[in-house]
Amino acid sequence: MDALENNIADGILSDEHRLFRDETRKFVENEVLPEARERDVEQEPMSDDLIRQMAEMGFFGILIDEEYDGLGLDLKTYAVIAEELSRGWLSVGSIIARGQSLAGATEAQKEHYLPKMARGEMLKSIAISEAEAGSDVSNMRTRAEKDGDEYVLNGQKMWCTFAKGSDFILTYAVTDPDAEPAYKGISGFIVEKPAGTFDREGLSGQPVNKIGYHGWKTWMVNFDDVRVSEDKLVGGEEGQGFYQIMEFFEEGRVHTAARAVGLARAALEDSLEYAQDREQFDQPISDFQAIRFKLADMATKIEAARALTLLVAEAVDRGDRADAQAAMAKLFATEIAEEVTSEGIQIHGGYGYTTEFDVERHWRDARLTKIFEGTNEIQKRIIADRLL
Repeated sequence: MDALENNIADGILSDEHRLFRDETRKFVENEVLPEARERDVEQEPMSDDLIRQMAEMGFFGILIDEEYDGLGLDLKTYAVIAEELSRGWLSVGSIIARGQSLAGATEAQKEHYLPKMARGEMLKSIAISEAEAGSDVSNMRTRAEKDGDEYVLNGQKMWCTFAKGSDFILTYAVTDPDAEPAYKGISGFIVEKPAGTFDREGLSGQPVNKIGYHGWKTWMVNFDDVRVSEDKLVGGEEGQGFYQIMEFFEEGRVHTAARAVGLARAALEDSLEYAQDREQFDQPISDFQAIRFKLADMATKIEAARALTLLVAEAVDRGDRADAQAAMAKLFATEIAEEVTSEGIQIHGGYGYTTEFDVERHWRDARLTKIFEGTNEIQKRIIADRLL
């Protein structure tokens, strides 16, 4: 369902967008929500069967061109689908990014990997951040040294979600420690491994304990003399890694904004249902002005966040520069996601602080959206830099 049947964002959606939205909504109701309610409370990741079904729906190839077996759709479609999936479970709305693209890849790499990614046969994880290099990417310390026709990787990466489950880890490391500025010395590498294991010489990982985002695990990954052949250097040239990381930040931030809208919408829809069912003083609590005003505020913020997100997606699809606007969408949508999901808990009262209702899961997951894909403080810096 959608709290507002005719939301204003419908005006900038085509019939095709609405078709994908409606089909995804059915998938969420039938497949995602039942599994989220069963598994998240036990901190169990999503099942392989659910991932397989997502692959069959084409969700991993939304942005991959048709020539590589993808759907070749626009960013707006991606945002619409991400919102719907995240309305069910943030982790599911996120894992679709493990397909979609291989920034900076050579034509040979595209031909080899993209069709398999589009079909969900090979999914990536990404290793960028480190203990001392989060928002400051140029401060990374992981090294990749050339040895004959191979590179040898050494270092430790943090916050690598799906690292164990993936078929390869797209790993960024310093190839030129003397580069000026430092970010020009970073390169990307495809580190293949068996899905579901770290069974590769020199590769290991430890899970990170999280308060939410339980649909898939996040890892600290260790590289101890991990060797990769030179054809796994992404793009074929050293020093391009930073630009590859930056290449999809607009899309990534639109994706995050859409996920945040989905979480906020979930809290609103769950709260609307609860408020009409829950009675106090012989009447539904939805009759009380305090509750009605909360719901009105929640709906207004969601409507604004969705419209901004889709308009930014439309600008990116046109080829416009939208870095500041993408940062605004990410900033605004994730801020309101935390606010709205928190209000959802308040409307549920004591029950909201239990695992009997989904709203606590929405709240835990919403808090993360203000951190990943660039913290909201970084988004403000981007916006201010463009203004000034």
